[in-house]
Amino acid sequence: MVIGARSERDGWLSLARLAGAGLLLATGGVHLDLYLTGYRSIPTIGWLFLLQVVTAFALAVAVALLDSPLVATAGALFALTTLGGYLLSIWIGLFGFKEVRTTAGIAAGVIEVAAFALLASIAASRLPPSRRAGRLAGTVAALGLVALGVLSAAFATAGTAPSAASHGAPGGTELKARLLGGRRVLTNAKGFTLYWFARDSRTTSRCNGSCTAYWPPVYGRPKAAPGLDGRLGSIRRSGGALQATYDGHPLYTYVGDEAPGEARGNGLDINGGLWHEVAVTG
Repeated sequence: MVIGARSERDGWLSLARLAGAGLLLATGGVHLDLYLTGYRSIPTIGWLFLLQVVTAFALAVAVALLDSPLVATAGALFALTTLGGYLLSIWIGLFGFKEVRTTAGIAAGVIEVAAFALLASIAASRLPPSRRAGRLAGTVAALGLVALGVLSAAFATAGTAPSAASHGAPGGTELKARLLGGRRVLTNAKGFTLYWFARDSRTTSRCNGSCTAYWPPVYGRPKAAPGLDGRLGSIRRSGGALQATYDGHPLYTYVGDEAPGEARGNGLDINGGLWHEVAVTG
């Protein structure tokens, strides 16, 4: 009877290891998709995403093949660390990049909570039966619930696509020029760099949905400070709101610019295409 019960327990643990490996593969897959579709162009963040993908896949193979509490623990800590990095990028930004709430982020966060809880439980189950092991299993369950709660709170407070009523970027529609690294760039009234999107046309913005959470449109009809000779205008967005344009380019700010004089979005290939700061001649 004892041997049969142990065999059944080992069978369930094998299935649990395969499920844990699958969760690690899933979070690695989400990060690989994000890396290939634009995150690779973000300084530092791109390399971190690639490292996450490689580590997730390697740990998934190790968890599936090795019945080791150390490997399961490594997988659990990896999932928790990945989740922590995501939460930091939402709350305060990470290496100059500030994340917003997206479907991919929600999916990855939930997967990472599940991976931590499952793999940590597997590691705890391999300890000798004792009161200490029981307390550890309870601690793992509590940490999983706390992680899920923190993740839910982060999603509730994270930035989303702005509405037209919010008037997009800080400072409204007044446009100015600012020297930035020896070049003149277009900014809003508060000095935040303005950008144009390579996929836009003179009459249509192709940044919609979650894209606008990263690149808030500048809403309204623009007015220029003295010294700006570019052509001012506006287009009607798909939702009906007016978006300011300069020399035929619909204008945006970038969520990763946290202070006037920054241009962290310049040259990024993300959300479907290249983004450029608006250069001002003269």
